[in-house]
Amino acid sequence: MGKIRETELYAPVKAWLETLGYEVKGEVGAADVVAVRRASGAGGSEGPAPRAPRRYLDQDEEQPVLVELKAGFSLKLLQQAVARQAVSDLVYVAVPRWQGRAGWRTFKGNVGLCRRLGLGVLSVRLEDGFVELHADPAPFVPRKSKARRAALLSEFARRRGDPNTGGVRGKLVTAYRQDAEMLAAFLAREGASKGAAVARATGVARATRMMADNHYGWFVRVGSGVYDLTQAGRAVAEASRDEEQR
Repeated sequence: MGKIRETELYAPVKAWLETLGYEVKGEVGAADVVAVRRASGAGGSEGPAPRAPRRYLDQDEEQPVLVELKAGFSLKLLQQAVARQAVSDLVYVAVPRWQGRAGWRTFKGNVGLCRRLGLGVLSVRLEDGFVELHADPAPFVPRKSKARRAALLSEFARRRGDPNTGGVRGKLVTAYRQDAEMLAAFLAREGASKGAAVARATGVARATRMMADNHYGWFVRVGSGVYDLTQAGRAVAEASRDEEQR
């Protein structure tokens, strides 16, 4: 498929709006597409309308529906669509349908962003002109996750110092890793030990569980409830000791 032109989206979007009982015109004012509800009794197609937009759009028939057409999501598209909200609350963005799983993941993320901005989202399958509604324009009320907030605050409280530089991705020092390093340091000093003894000495209540899980490959069970270090664990303990001595 060659380069997609925004004009290829116009006819399918116009036809879709017309099935909802709208009169549609292109390039009115600054908007790519403007649709106004037909007067009662006016002629035109009244085919089956998608359920969600009909319910929402009927709430305020005085407001025009505005649609911004683009060959793909971009910051410019969102800026233009948000600017159109000064004219109407019923603003949609329309883009070509995604391609592949990666395209769907990106598209889904953009739909979430549009919801936060109070924008509707349409996708157009260019092969046959099929238009799919993904979001209606509506005020966004964010849902807070108490569990995720608690996990974030717990990680913040348990992490010792500030070992990571903000903005860096990749290998990060977490509170879990810091606890594991404490366990490794203890075993390096004291040798093989009972999990309960390690927990008491380090203050890491879940020491036994962590050594049993062996997430980093640093620990090995050498007896009933007794753990020691692997070669990798000894190397980490030595590196941590050297770092502290600098």
